[in-house]
Amino acid sequence: MSYLRFDKTLMTNLEESLPREILRTNRSGAYHCSTIVDCNTRKYHGLLVMPVPELDDDNHVMLSSLDETVIQHGAEFNLGLHKYHGDVFSPRGHKYIREFECEKVPTTIYRVGGVILKKESVFVHYENRVLIRYTLVSAHSKTILRLRPFLAFRSVRQYTHENSQASRHYDIVENGIKTKMYPGYPELYMQFSKENEFVFTPDWYRGIEYPKEQERGYDFNEDLYVPGYFEMEIKPGESIVFSGGDSETDTEDLLQLFADEVEERTPRDNFRHCLINAAHQFLNRQGDESYVLAGYPWFKCRARDMFISLPGLMLANKEVEKFDEVMETAQKAIYAFMAGEPTDPKLTEIEHPDVLMWAVWAIQQYAKMVSRDAARQKYLPLVAAIMRYLSDSKHPNLKVHDNGLVYAEGRNKAITWMNSTAGGRLVIPRSGYIVEFNALWYNALLFAADLLQDDRAESDLSLQLRELAFKSGPSFVGTFLNEYGYLFDYVDGNGTDWSVRPNMIFAAAFDYSPLDAKQRKGIVDIVTRELLTPKGIRSLSPKSGGYNPNYVGPQMQRDYAYHQGTAWPWLAGFYFEAYLRIYRNSAVGFIERQMIGYEDEMTSHCIGSIPELFDGNPPFKGRGAVSFAMNVAEILRTNYLLSQYEI
Repeated sequence: MSYLRFDKTLMTNLEESLPREILRTNRSGAYHCSTIVDCNTRKYHGLLVMPVPELDDDNHVMLSSLDETVIQHGAEFNLGLHKYHGDVFSPRGHKYIREFECEKVPTTIYRVGGVILKKESVFVHYENRVLIRYTLVSAHSKTILRLRPFLAFRSVRQYTHENSQASRHYDIVENGIKTKMYPGYPELYMQFSKENEFVFTPDWYRGIEYPKEQERGYDFNEDLYVPGYFEMEIKPGESIVFSGGDSETDTEDLLQLFADEVEERTPRDNFRHCLINAAHQFLNRQGDESYVLAGYPWFKCRARDMFISLPGLMLANKEVEKFDEVMETAQKAIYAFMAGEPTDPKLTEIEHPDVLMWAVWAIQQYAKMVSRDAARQKYLPLVAAIMRYLSDSKHPNLKVHDNGLVYAEGRNKAITWMNSTAGGRLVIPRSGYIVEFNALWYNALLFAADLLQDDRAESDLSLQLRELAFKSGPSFVGTFLNEYGYLFDYVDGNGTDWSVRPNMIFAAAFDYSPLDAKQRKGIVDIVTRELLTPKGIRSLSPKSGGYNPNYVGPQMQRDYAYHQGTAWPWLAGFYFEAYLRIYRNSAVGFIERQMIGYEDEMTSHCIGSIPELFDGNPPFKGRGAVSFAMNVAEILRTNYLLSQYEI
């Protein structure tokens, strides 16, 4: 039985099936995302969603959906599903679904009377092309397959509505048509592996609704343009492949292309393989450059997220070359930033004060998970350049003070990962001596000092960094550790934040910590008592003021909750690392039990992946982006850490 399989009972119950989403990507920016019953519930959903750089830096929904109709003896059975006003779903094709599984590719089995039709879909690697293979498993009489495309041609952040500017023009191409609704867009090619008849019956389907957007307090309805439909006979045992893309394809090759793409897929037959498959989806190649997207469906590449994610996404899976490819792209942006030159616009937020220290942390994991010699050979110049830049206080917003700690100004601008704003104002204005910045700083000082000490050209820098660490360590303890055994979140002049937040866990997790073993244990214990949930680490303790654990409602309401009690799985990776340092082999059983909570997510939300965050209170419902890189990465890295311990 497939690891990711859903039977008729679940599929026909929309309360159960609509919250479950499926994501496929081409690793170049385009994706297909919908629910497992192919009913779009977000404005970000679509069968072919792709970047159109000629217009802007957003993704655009080109082909929203493709409705199938099975025709026998003149009777039509429509397999599509859309939501309209008044909680009306039409044409309710989900009632024909017998089962859905997604071990290699999303596969839906429909049963209509004596007809059994199998539908499978793939996204072609590094090409803006979605393929759908229809196979008539069995039929007692002549069967006609009719396919009706719903077109949007709009940004994922907007909606389309019936208008007179939309072009109805189309051209016949091999076994299909090409069309585009508006100037500036590429042509959309819709072709089949078999000759077919295209019937031009242009119309707008009005008032389609997206309930997920309604939940989030946004506009939630649009009209979609349908130029007509394709029709062809399909015989028992026959397969027909549909191609939707921004370039023409050779239709004679479609059946083989589909088979080849399926063969390349990682089977999602267990928890780890699901995470590896999800990890591959975040890798984004643009020409010769490689990036890591922060998440789907709306995130782009953010520097902090990328460096935190790299070890888990790549090194935990022994994909060292991919790590090196991304770091090669990142190095260019880092050197440009330190030189005061324009940086790669695709790699955002590189100016944030902690980002360069996270880059050093990623290289530190490379040294541990690959080899120290390889890290020294590949990344020593970069580590030296970063640490020289930071220790000389050349960063515009990270200054080394006489006490050895680093100071950053964050009263009026978000500079940490806790970056939510509401009404233009910071929800959590973290500023001054920030706890994870200084934990990162101490760790980076000693890792870099050790890495550089055998290099003659950098021996003086190594000594300088070690001296800074000897000054920074006692200052860290004196500044952050309070009488209750946990760490202040930030200290700025006379302002001290006593909130119990998860950012102190980094000081207990990193290889080099200014804390002794007893102090580390105290931090782990308080995180366990107040912040640990089955789905991650809370961003704020329920005992602290302002606790707001449910990420629901309109934008402003969600902004206030974003870091005020919601649970984040990626933080659990560092918590587990700290827990292993303290309890070693005896921690393995506890962490394995905790991991069950994440495995449960493989059949929920975006199947086979982990969403952005969870409510901080039961039932710990998943929220935000459907697939989040740091979460997937840190769960994979936790699996790697567990593999290093023997019971």
